Amino acid sequence: MYVELKNVNKTFADFKASDNVNFKIEQGKLIGLLGPSGSGKTTILRMIAGLETPDSGDIIINGEKVNDVEPGKRGIGFVFQSYALFRHMTVYDNVAFGLVIQKAKKDEIQKRVMELIELIGLKGLEKRYPGQLSGGQRQRVAFARALAPNPKLLLLDEPFAAIDAKVRKELRSWLRETISKLGITSIFVTHDQDEAVEVADEIIITNKGKIEQKGTPVEIYKNPKTPFVAQFIGESNLIEDYTKLKGFEDDVRETKAIVRPEFIQLAKNDSEILTPLAAEKGIVKGTAFRGSN
Repeated sequence: MYVELKNVNKTFADFKASDNVNFKIEQGKLIGLLGPSGSGKTTILRMIAGLETPDSGDIIINGEKVNDVEPGKRGIGFVFQSYALFRHMTVYDNVAFGLVIQKAKKDEIQKRVMELIELIGLKGLEKRYPGQLSGGQRQRVAFARALAPNPKLLLLDEPFAAIDAKVRKELRSWLRETISKLGITSIFVTHDQDEAVEVADEIIITNKGKIEQKGTPVEIYKNPKTPFVAQFIGESNLIEDYTKLKGFEDDVRETKAIVRPEFIQLAKNDSEILTPLAAEKGIVKGTAFRGSN
């Protein structure tokens, strides 16, 4: 495993941000850390980066325990929600920043920077300043800057949160394609389930400092391990006393059931019902138009 957290705990005052966190990530995977606000996902990311120190437990990257390794020596690229670009520097100089700090040769810097600028689709804009770019373009520059020193792990903290909805959707596809092309192990934090499902190879769901479930988007959607996961991923209704309704197995011992939209068929009359034994009569009291949804 390329990244591993073993029994990691972190407390801020009386708030348990990470409660015995354990998970493993394979090399080359794009992982989504998904959860509601205050669930501990950002704390996990910051501990991996070395920006926070765990109270106990081990953080292992590429077989090396890094608890006591300085952030700058962990070989990690970090993309922040706020871009964190240097306003007084051009696109070229922002991307080159990490290589300059590493004291790389000038010709090596130029080659690497121009490769990345072409990769992010901003060739010809290398002399512009951040203030002359759109939000999506600035985020691409931040992405290239994080990649410039050839990190062994890429961390992204809600990278699309500050971008408008349309551009955000475009960047999701772009990010997935780019990371897949580069083959770099990556972890991104998000509270947006659609974003995680669309972008990630695997999702780690956090809640109240704990890991609720880890798996592919399809696995988590179809086989949620906890009621929280079932309600957090996708649309659903929680039904109590479901045994009073038709369409459920009589021998199931659970007291509650989750119903997804795709489980339901609406029919105007009996002749349209595909499964009469599972049908219940009801009244549609209202509708809402949501465009393509």
